Order: sequence, then C-alpha cells, then structure tokens
Amino acid sequence: MLKFAPIALAVIYGYIMFRFSTWRTARQLDEQSSALADPSLKALTDRMAHALDVKQIKVYIYEITPINGLAAADGRIFITRGFFEKYTSGVVSGEEIASVIAHELGHVALGHARRRMIDFSGQNALRTALAMVLGRFLPGIGTYLANFMMTLLRARISRDDEFEADAYATALLIKSGIGVAAQKSLFAKLDDLAGGGPNKGALAWMMSHPKTEMRIKAIEDNEAKWQA
Repeated sequence: MLKFAPIALAVIYGYIMFRFSTWRTARQLDEQSSALADPSLKALTDRMAHALDVKQIKVYIYEITPINGLAAADGRIFITRGFFEKYTSGVVSGEEIASVIAHELGHVALGHARRRMIDFSGQNALRTALAMVLGRFLPGIGTYLANFMMTLLRARISRDDEFEADAYATALLIKSGIGVAAQKSLFAKLDDLAGGGPNKGALAWMMSHPKTEMRIKAIEDNEAKWQA
C-alpha cells in the first residue's frame, strides 16, 4: 500500500491547491468588481434570462484591463473593465458582449468549474504515477515527460470545455432571438483585441483554447443544424 501513498498524496495536494486557488480568485473578484449597470446590456441579458426562464442574469465588471470574460466557481459571471471599455468606445457591440456572457453562462451550466476540480486532482495523481513509472526507465527525464503529457491533456480538456460553452452560447443566443452573428464577429476580431491571445503561434495540440477558425466553423455547424 505504501507504493500508492505518493499518488494518494498527489490527489489530496491537487484538491487543496485547487480549493485554495478558487478561494483566492473569489477574494480578488470580491475586492475588485462591481455590478454591471448598463441599460442596453441589461436588455440583452434580460432576453437571455427569459429564454432560460430565470428572473435575471447578474453580471459584474472585474476591474482589470485585459480583455476577457470569466465564470467564477460560485456561478457569478464577469467581464473585465478592459472589455467593457471596448464596448463603450464602440469597438465591440452589445450583442458581442452578450455572446461572451452567454459563453460564460455555458461554463456555469455545464459544471466546468466543478469538473476542473476533479480533473486537476486526477491529473496531479496521474502525473505522479507517470513520473514514477517513466522515472524507472528514463531516469532524469521521466518527470519532465510526465509533466509534458499532462500539459497536453489539460490543453485538450480545456479546448473541449470551450467548444461546449460555445455550443451552449449559440443555442441560448438563438433561443433568445439575439442570433449568433455577433458571436462569430467577435471571434473574428478577438485575436486583435487581445493582442493575438495567449495561444498565438502555438501548436494546435498545445493550445488551451481552440483556434478561432475552428470555433467559428463549429458555431456555424450548430447554427445550421439547430435552425433547420
């Protein structure tokens, strides 16, 4: 049983680290965010709320400059101040912001935050097991190979989550009557808005987010299927 102790410890460590990271992020969001109060955007979120049969969709502004949207582990939806300023300056439309909110709602509805906690703990255990096995045959580089393989696995899981959240957003935007034109147009300009994004120039299988053209193609496929 002792030979499995490192794996069990890796699971516990992964769980604790994920919970600590979630707590720290939630604290930062509490300290650096405020409720979004924009009548035009509220009209759009109200349409989505009606489609979801909920009273309202609360959205918050996270006071940082990078352009992004995020869903907290507790289900709250945020857009960054940088993103909101692109909207107020006319670079991004209200419908495009709505598509981001719909995407983040997808992460919440599909339980991606909870699943990441399980995945993180499991991946930490798998990394430890691989390092132990590979270290026997490849002393000195087994740990590096195990880390590399887990990086590929995390990237693949993250891309799958993004596709799922995109699909949820597409369905919601269609159901609410907003449509998916803005969802596609935002992706067409997002790389430039984000300075090329964190994955610019990366190999597809190393990326945490799918390539833009792949996401637009998936949206168009879903749009054609569901509207038909």
